Amino acid sequence: NTRTAKPTKLRTSITPGTVLILLAGRFRGKRVVFLKQLEGGLLLVTGPFRVNGVPLKRVAQSYVLATSTKIDISGAQLPEELSDDLFKGPRKTIKQLSEQKFFGDKVEKAPLPESFIALQKQVDQAIIAEVSKTPLMTNYLKNTFTLKKGQAPHLMKF
Repeated sequence: NTRTAKPTKLRTSITPGTVLILLAGRFRGKRVVFLKQLEGGLLLVTGPFRVNGVPLKRVAQSYVLATSTKIDISGAQLPEELSDDLFKGPRKTIKQLSEQKFFGDKVEKAPLPESFIALQKQVDQAIIAEVSKTPLMTNYLKNTFTLKKGQAPHLMKF
């Protein structure tokens, strides 16, 4: 097929170790560290989770703002398992719900697999070691980005 989807090109301002600001979703305004681009074109980022609560996450480039702040993560060993397959959940079959189940108690979420939690800790340990080399970088990552009255983002230099 000639119409196969090509992964998006990585913006020149985004390199491994760049601090990005998430623009949408549950973690909007949070500063995260860019790890790598996945095969599908999405960006793999982490808070690190221990610093600001943002887990390993896939994000589209259009939902991040690249800053000029960089962290040297070349010394950090990232696990090989970091790929799109890590984030795929089990396929769900669509079932007809009875009225009692439909209006019943909320369905409990399945807990995260232990393998993902171990992977998160491994990545956090590697990234935090690099973050702690720069003074005040941990505080910078903890703070959320917000705009105050009269601030224009298109006039700012990040």
